[in-house]
Amino acid sequence: MGLIHEIDFGTPASKAEKQVTLTVDGFEVTVPEGTSIMRASMEAGIAIPKLCATDMVDAFGSCRLCLVEIEGRNGTPSSCTTPVMPGMVVHTQTGRLKDIRKGVMELYISDHPLDCLTCAANGDCELQDMAGAVGLRDVRYGYEGDNHVRAKNDGVANFKWMAKDESNPYFTYDPSKCIVCSRCVRACEEVQGTFALTIEGRGFGSRVSPGAHELFLDSECVSCGACVQACPTATLTEKSVIEIGQPEHSVVTTCAYCGVGCSFKAEMRGDELVRMVPWKDGKANRGHSCVKGRFAYGYATHKERILNPMIRDKITDPWREVSWEEALTHTAKEFRRIQYQYGRGAIGGITSSRCTNEETFLVQKLIRQGFGNNNVDTCARVCHSPTGYGLGQTYGTSAGTQDFDSVEDTDVALIIGANPASAHPVFASRLKKRLRAGAKLIVIDPRRTEMVKSAHIEAEHHLALKPGTNVAVVTAIAHVIVTEGLFDEKFIRERCDWSEFQDYAEFVSDPRHSPEEVEKLSGVPAETIRGAARLYATGGNGAIYYGLGVTEHSQGSTTVIGIANLAMLTGNIGRRGVGVNPLRGQNNVQGACDMGSFPHELPGYRHISGDAVRDIYDSLWGVKLDNEPGLRIPNMLDAAVDGTFKGIYIQGEDILQSDPDTKHVSAGLEAMECVVVQDLFLNETANYAHVFLPGSTFLEKDGTFTNAERRINRVRKVMAPKNGLADWEVTQRLAQAMGLNWNYQHPSEIMDEVAKTTPSFANVSYEFLEKMGSVQWPCNDKAPEGTPIMHIDGFVRGKGKFIRTEYVATDEKTGPRFPLLLTTGRILSQYNVGAQTRRTENVAWHAEDLLEIHPHDAEQRGLRDGDWVRLQSRAGETTLRATITDKVSPGVVYTTFHHPDTQANVITTDFSDWATNCPEYKVTAVQVGASNGPSDWQKDYNEQAQQSRRIAGHLEAAE
Repeated sequence: MGLIHEIDFGTPASKAEKQVTLTVDGFEVTVPEGTSIMRASMEAGIAIPKLCATDMVDAFGSCRLCLVEIEGRNGTPSSCTTPVMPGMVVHTQTGRLKDIRKGVMELYISDHPLDCLTCAANGDCELQDMAGAVGLRDVRYGYEGDNHVRAKNDGVANFKWMAKDESNPYFTYDPSKCIVCSRCVRACEEVQGTFALTIEGRGFGSRVSPGAHELFLDSECVSCGACVQACPTATLTEKSVIEIGQPEHSVVTTCAYCGVGCSFKAEMRGDELVRMVPWKDGKANRGHSCVKGRFAYGYATHKERILNPMIRDKITDPWREVSWEEALTHTAKEFRRIQYQYGRGAIGGITSSRCTNEETFLVQKLIRQGFGNNNVDTCARVCHSPTGYGLGQTYGTSAGTQDFDSVEDTDVALIIGANPASAHPVFASRLKKRLRAGAKLIVIDPRRTEMVKSAHIEAEHHLALKPGTNVAVVTAIAHVIVTEGLFDEKFIRERCDWSEFQDYAEFVSDPRHSPEEVEKLSGVPAETIRGAARLYATGGNGAIYYGLGVTEHSQGSTTVIGIANLAMLTGNIGRRGVGVNPLRGQNNVQGACDMGSFPHELPGYRHISGDAVRDIYDSLWGVKLDNEPGLRIPNMLDAAVDGTFKGIYIQGEDILQSDPDTKHVSAGLEAMECVVVQDLFLNETANYAHVFLPGSTFLEKDGTFTNAERRINRVRKVMAPKNGLADWEVTQRLAQAMGLNWNYQHPSEIMDEVAKTTPSFANVSYEFLEKMGSVQWPCNDKAPEGTPIMHIDGFVRGKGKFIRTEYVATDEKTGPRFPLLLTTGRILSQYNVGAQTRRTENVAWHAEDLLEIHPHDAEQRGLRDGDWVRLQSRAGETTLRATITDKVSPGVVYTTFHHPDTQANVITTDFSDWATNCPEYKVTAVQVGASNGPSDWQKDYNEQAQQSRRIAGHLEAAE
């Protein structure tokens, strides 16, 4: 075991198909046309010295170290900026080149503090490496420690320009170490797309700056880490490296935050994590990261982690720490007692979208095989179940159609109900890069998000619709495409049912679906709708990206169907650069769905009523599965209040904070006799738990996650579980306590069972994933290496199905009492209910949820920026601070849901999607008024939460 060293080829790879052969130092090398001499040399195993070049950004040619000689040409061109030519003969090591490089390095070193022995980058410094590579042994200029930022006077360091900037919680900026190579500036521009950094000053006085007189924390920097990764010296250094030292081994794993599924090298010193470095071979992120995946891993070792199992008789009692054996035996006995007393269907479970595929598979297996029912659900239904229904009905399968690489061929991107810049930032960076290269953008969102306008990008059209009118707007876009003859008749005749299309075309052509009529409902100007429709239909490759702003509505499934219709209408399906792409919220939302976490579906989206499907599991598991769908989460809670549902096993979900209508959730949990929570922390749901089973983080387990592009990525254990057991082992022990004969030795065996029983995973194994790196399902004999792009020659269901999308207004209406509409979303630095990110330094950017309100609405209510306000709906009320902004339209307010102090879901109602029960988080009628501080409910809740988190033994120690 050691550090995994990735080769830096100096410049990005060329995508040209034509090959060119040249000679480098006597060796022939063949590379794609457009490749730089530097990269070609590296391909031949010949490393040319470099400082300003790195393959994550375009060539710059400023450091003058990578000079070469080319036969037949004068001078010494830089190898990073000179493309290869057929028959070219290159020399990388001549006496002349050696002298030039040595002289250049001498100048660099003369302006650099020579504190290598105490420098955090010692052992990982390219300047140090290059000094050795060119054979520098003496410096004739200046004296030790003197440079243009810092000079010694009588042995005391005086800062001429600026001191170290320690403001960022995760990295430090030391200008005295800067060699002005511009790698950080270029990474911020080309890779991240934030344009937060610049080179300030000229000549000898130039330096990197995050803005005029600004600190990093106060600047536009989003702490993605691209600049730190690009820096060849200790100018930008992780504070963890400064504190711990250089890592000595690394393990490639997958991020446990959003659905992008970034690959990282977890770089370790012993069992201590030094840093997370984005892995260049990660096919989802291609070597990039965001602030969460790169830096916000500290929750894994947070002092509030619960590491011992605990039980209690009543939720008003303090917790009592017990052994694993006692906790699991107690749980099994309680579940058996409840089933004996109240019936087989009186217990159920909830799988996690944060846990691995293997762990999720085991939980649903425990419920179906061990509990003998189908009472299993997951938070994936709470966010993306309309995707499953809508795409399943129209295309025959419930997943996104593309890989993320596909965006590089997109000409028009339509984003609806999503803000990738905040929720899927690494994908957003890739999309922004494509937009800067000339692609066009359409944004459909009630709020003016960062995607509408930010550095060097601006949407052609922003449809700032009234929350709840998605279906009407999408149908109006289809109306324009059909009535103006912009549809792709050839594609529709070949790939869809023509009679179904004619019926759909008749429906959307009705004048009531015209942009002029829909403007009255949605508030979007008719010409804006027409412009967006024409651009999407005629602008080339059109790709649709959508998020929870589409699915979390009473008509979420209808909107997904409408989106699928748009792609079929225009032929934007089945090739690179197009498609329908749901941006999944959590790291394994896709996997949780794939693994059979719904009460009506077995793994692979096969309905529980199918005899042939059940037979597979009946024979393997030795039980007869129930053929009736079980209860969804809201049904479980309803049944609990009614007294017929009494026990639940919740793995890795905080339904009290994440599910709608918090008071209803708490009433349901309070009515149960055995609530079992398996998690890292005493979360909000654990306030109502009787058994707490400590969970393990993604750093402590082996397994797989499946991201938004259906990519199955390996998760690898980098440290031993601090609680003693990985989550899959806990579920297995609970199954054994309930009498099941489970004996998995490793998660790879669980994946083997998934592959054996699920057609779309037939060829997936850990051995195969090690060979391929990652793979996108379906992965079977028809697609032995996976399926990057779906529906190439035909839809999974055969013919694509056009379905009418009738707009039905939500039952949640504004009125005199509740005149405003609340919609919710996420912020970059925080994640979901904040259980992880709130226990990291990310709180420096977002310490509380805020209510965005338009200046007109604020003025009417006498509110000022920063005031406490009461947010009230038909379901409940809470208080939080207001921020006045025109990002939201008049009549619309917006907040995030990352902090339990706010409990935004106290406000949301129990209205839900007609097809899937997905809650309508995005449309809630509210009133906003002045407040003096937290509401009575918040005070009572906080008091109850504190009481509920008492642990016997810890109390006495505290006293």
